[in-house]
Order: sequence, then structure tokens, then C-alpha cells
Amino acid sequence: MRICRLGRDCVKASASGKRRAVRAHFALAAGLFLCLAIFLVPGASAQRSQLRPGWNAFTPQEDISLGKRAAADAEKQLALCNAPRVDAYLTQLGTRLAQKLPTGGVQYPFEFHCVNDKAINAFALPGGYVFVNRGAIEAADNEAQLAGVMAHELSHVALRHGTNQATKAQAAQMGLGIFGAIFGGSTGGALLTQLGTFTAGGVLLRYSRTAESQADVMGTQVLYDTGYDPRAMAQFFEKLEAEMKGKNPPEFFSDHPNPEHRVERVDEEIDKLGGVPSNAKRDSQEFEAIKREVLALPVVKKPTPGAAGVVAAPAPPSGKFAAYQANAYTLKYPDNWKKYPDKDGGGVSFAPEGGVLDDGSGHSALAYGLIVGVAQAKGDPSDSNALDTAARQVIQGLQQANPNMKLARQSERVRLNGQPGLSTYLTNDSPAGGQETDWVITVLRPEGTVYFVCVAPQSAYSNYDKTFSAILDSVRFTK
Repeated sequence: MRICRLGRDCVKASASGKRRAVRAHFALAAGLFLCLAIFLVPGASAQRSQLRPGWNAFTPQEDISLGKRAAADAEKQLALCNAPRVDAYLTQLGTRLAQKLPTGGVQYPFEFHCVNDKAINAFALPGGYVFVNRGAIEAADNEAQLAGVMAHELSHVALRHGTNQATKAQAAQMGLGIFGAIFGGSTGGALLTQLGTFTAGGVLLRYSRTAESQADVMGTQVLYDTGYDPRAMAQFFEKLEAEMKGKNPPEFFSDHPNPEHRVERVDEEIDKLGGVPSNAKRDSQEFEAIKREVLALPVVKKPTPGAAGVVAAPAPPSGKFAAYQANAYTLKYPDNWKKYPDKDGGGVSFAPEGGVLDDGSGHSALAYGLIVGVAQAKGDPSDSNALDTAARQVIQGLQQANPNMKLARQSERVRLNGQPGLSTYLTNDSPAGGQETDWVITVLRPEGTVYFVCVAPQSAYSNYDKTFSAILDSVRFTK
């Protein structure tokens, strides 16, 4: 009967509909489970720490241009290993790591070089130019530890810490570029004004503890994503810390300030990533072969200031003086001294023939002479607190560009051309060998802080003291 047949069809249709409904429910449940699994899976992106680059006045393309010029300078100054297999291995390993970096779509032209230096260290210039000391390769127990060091350096590139530091230094120093251009061979200001002069102690590579901690965290993530044991980075740091007990700190910690609870922070990130994978890679035959090759390389000794022999002292300062006029002041200096204008236009230096030396790493450094500059500052020149603050900023700028500079005598009140000022004595390593005396006079003016830095080796300073005083007595402010 049709009714019965229709009833069977209805029953079949009803059953079919129920089956479809059940399948739909299963599909929905599976989808919800999958979504939930994505959040619960170890290493899911929602679990890891999210890092953000800091304030930066440079563009990523400027990072690349700056890094390229600095790298070319570094290759001239550093003793490279000149071992093609070692460089090829570092390039292969570094490229694998770099592929896991969150660069925001920026294509950095990564390069990797081995430096023939037994110090345990590595650094990466903006744009992805990475230099690894042979000492770091020799100190690593396995490939994962070396990968950890390189992942840390690559993280500085991705987070753009170098130009972030340059941005902050530029804002803090303003007119202090002359410090890096010639004073003490450091390049803090020169990197901003010349875009390329390299030094391992320069502003591009002098990171804060916060930046170091960020590089640790991102480096841990990169190790995890590349398949290496992410504990390797913390293990390498622990090894360095154990070796430094009772000794001078390894060069890595000199250039990379050790943040508090460093190992614990790495371990926390590993937990966020889901723990150590059971198949995490630790070592390779390639690493062991490269390490043996590096250990067999001849050792190149690092040059030290004054080590090449006795540096001949310049001729004594002339008793006759030449005039110099700037926008904010005029002064007189010995006529057998030369002028060295700052390329940024913010200052000038005066030095005798032979007063500017190589500091031992390819940089020009003032050993005898005078630096004058104007730094931006606000405040009433007659306000002692404002003058103290301005002088402190100048001295901090000096010490930032010259890490070994120390205060030798507390600041004293003086007058320069009738204007209140501060006199401060500091000491620093001299490019002529030994220690130097740095006499700093700061005067707060409407145009900013005018500063004078008198420089000579301690052993010869008494021969220049009268000349420095005569120069300062000749200063006349034009506004």
C-alpha cells in the first residue's frame, strides 16, 4: 500500500536525517576539539611569550644598510678564521635558525663569519651580519649549545635591539656625537653620524639587561622551533657562569649584561612551549668535525693599545696660538695643533701631530689634545642644580662611549669667561698605553651644555696642564 510504502520512506528519511544530525554533531564536536587542541598543543603560538621591538627611529632597510657598512669595517679589523668549511657550517646552521625568526616579513641578508679569537663571544650587527668567535665554538659542548648562542644573537637582529639602542643613545646624547667620533676610539656617536664604523663595544652592540632577556626568550623559541633542545642555551650560560667564578668574566658577559634569573627565565619559556620534545636534537657529526678543525687553527693574538712598542710623544705644545671661532664660542689653541671637526658638525677636536692614535682595534683615538662640543640641555645657567644635571649627562655620555672611564675627583665649581661651570677629573685607558687623565669642564649656556675635554696620558699630563689652562682662559662666549 502506498501509505505503508510512504511510511517506510518516512522512517528511512527520518533515520537518514538522524544519522546526518549525528554526523553533524560529531563534526561540530571534532571541530571544537581541534580548536581546543590548537590551544593546548605544546609549543602553540598562544602559549609562548610575545615579544615586541622597542622604540626605533631607524627603518628595517636602514638596519640592513648600517649593518652592511659596519660588517665591512668589522671584516677589516677582526682576524677572521679564513676557514671556508667553518664559515659554510655556520652559514648552514645560522640559516636554519634564521628561518624561524619572526622578522615581520623583512628579508634580512644574513651572513655568518668565524672570528679567530679565543674569547668566548659572538655578536650580530643590525641587518643580520653575525660574527662568532672560535672561542664560542670551542666552549660549546654540542651543536645545540652553539645553536643557542647563535639563536640569541639572531634574536637581537629580529628585535632590532642595535638600532633601538642607537635611537635611545641619540635621544640621550643629542650633541655628544663627538665622543664617539674621536674620543677614546669608541663609536657610540660615530655610528649615528657615519653609519658604519664598527666596534664590539659600540652603541649598536651595548644592550640592556631587558634586551638580553628578550633575546634569551626568543632564542629559546627559535631553538624549540628548529628542533634543538631548548635547554642548551641555559646550559651554555650556566657553563660560562661556572667558569667565571674567581676569574674575570667571559667576554660574552662583558658585551652581554647578564640579566637576573636568566636560566630560570629560559626554563619558564620552555614550560610555556610545552616542555622539551622527546626527539630534541643535541649534537651532530658535522659540529664535532668543525670543532676539531677550529681547535687546530693557529691562534691570532689580539692587539692591545700601546703593545706594538713605545709610542713616540708628540712635539711640545707651541707657545704661539691660533684662533678658532664657533657659533657659540671662540678660543685659542697652539698653532702646531690640528683641527679635527666632528662630521656631524656638533663639535671639534684639537690635537698635535701624533696626538691621534690607533687604539689597537683600527679606530682613531685621541691621546693628546682637546675636545669641544655642545650638547642640548635646558635650564637656567645660574641654577646650580641644572648645571649639575647637565654636567652629569655629559659625563654619562663619556662613560657610555668609554666603559673603562672612571671618576678620579669629585666635581668642583669654577668660572669660565665669567660663566659658572663644573670641573671634573676622570681616568681612562690611553691609546698610547697606560692610563690617561681627562679634565672635563662643563658650562650651561642658552644654546646648550658647552663641554671641554682635555686629554693626555697621566705620565705626560703635567706637560700639558698649562696649555689646557691657557686654552680655557682664552674661551669667549659669543652670545
